[in-house]
Order: sequence, then structure tokens, then C-alpha cells
Amino acid sequence: MTPAPKVAVVCGSRSDLPTLSGCFGVLDSYGVAWEASVISAHRQPEALARYVGEAERAGVSIFIAAAGLAAHLPGVMASLTSRPVIGVPLDGGALGGADALYSVVQMPPGVPVAAVAIGSAGAKNAGHLAARILALADPAIAARVDGFRTEQATRAEARIDPRADPASQGSGS
Repeated sequence: MTPAPKVAVVCGSRSDLPTLSGCFGVLDSYGVAWEASVISAHRQPEALARYVGEAERAGVSIFIAAAGLAAHLPGVMASLTSRPVIGVPLDGGALGGADALYSVVQMPPGVPVAAVAIGSAGAKNAGHLAARILALADPAIAARVDGFRTEQATRAEARIDPRADPASQGSGS
């Protein structure tokens, strides 16, 4: 039996799904149950409102909403729920995703949306942020988040050639 999803990932078009694949992979790596839906805030507002209510009743704790251009989906979702909404601005269009980023971060007071980077890097970080939020109440997820952070630290460069580090240079000019 598949566990009930804790995270609902929503985008406005099927063409957005490849960008979100990194989010799905990150959630899987933490063992976080998720579901994905394609619902347009502009073309299907009633369906979106219905979906948010159904997802909440089914136990979804966090919504991840991805949108490009005017990027209204994350804000509309935030207006429909008191649960955390993470907005992923998608790249594309004449402004390369800057318009989507502005739409996600410029929410009015009282309707918060957490914003991540534009595009696939943001999609991955949305998964990481969702796991960190869930880790506040789930020790197993918290352990996996800590494990990821430890692994990430061990892969980072630990040695720096002193000739490349200005901090290790003497002031002997």
C-alpha cells in the first residue's frame, strides 16, 4: 500500500513536468510521499480550489506550485490553504523566468509563498525545503535530511591551494 502523499506538486501545464523531475527525485530520496497534478489557475480555478481541499483532507502537508510567466498558481494556491506553499518560478518567455520570480515573491502580506530559484535548480530546492519542513515533525525524515547534509559536506572541497586563497597570502607587497 502506498503511503498517503505529504507533498502535492502542482503545475499549470504538462510541459512543466520535465523541469519538476528533480523535485520528484529529491522527495523520493528523502522517502517523502508525493503526488503531482496539472491544474491551471487561470483555466480551471474551480478545479484548483476543489483539489486543494481534497488534498488537505487526504493529509497533504505542503504544496509545491510551479508556474512560468505571470506565475499566478503559487499565489492562488496560497490563497486557498493555510498550509505552506513553495513556489517554483519556471524559466521561459521573453524575460527568462524573471517575471515568474517576481510574481512568486511579491505576494501581499498574509498570503505567503516561499520562493526558490528559477527553473530546475529551484525545483530541486523545493523538494529539499519541503523535506526540511516535514522534518520538524518527522524524526525519520530529519535523519535523512541530516544524512544528505553530511554527505554533501564530505563531497565539498576541503583543501585549498594556499596560492589560490587570498586570505592565506601575507601582506608583503
